[in-house]
Amino acid sequence: MTERDTPQNPAPQNPAPRNTARGNGISVTHDLEPHDWSNEETAAYEAAIEAVNGAVGAYSARIAAEEAKAAPDSAVIEAARTAQGRLAKERERLRSADREQIAEARSRYAQLAREILADLP
Repeated sequence: MTERDTPQNPAPQNPAPRNTARGNGISVTHDLEPHDWSNEETAAYEAAIEAVNGAVGAYSARIAAEEAKAAPDSAVIEAARTAQGRLAKERERLRSADREQIAEARSRYAQLAREILADLP
């Protein structure tokens, strides 16, 4: 191989793993504190995460409905996107060992999703 054929900046042989959700190479589960989970706690935590995801999805439906209008209101779309970002941060703050927080999140976010979807045309 000549100098001309040799790449000037070869790619690393073993690139560090990447987490596209956070972009820092650390899994979201990295932030979870050590905890022996019961089956009930596991199910409740997963249900709380799904409730938040359901609210995020409801905002996606609101965005899609607004974008489908002949004259979409950009303020409605921006508010929904902002709410999605807030929900993502709130989802990250959920702590599996905090039973009260998990129970409250399950209820609040499921209700929020129902309210958002009920307002759609």
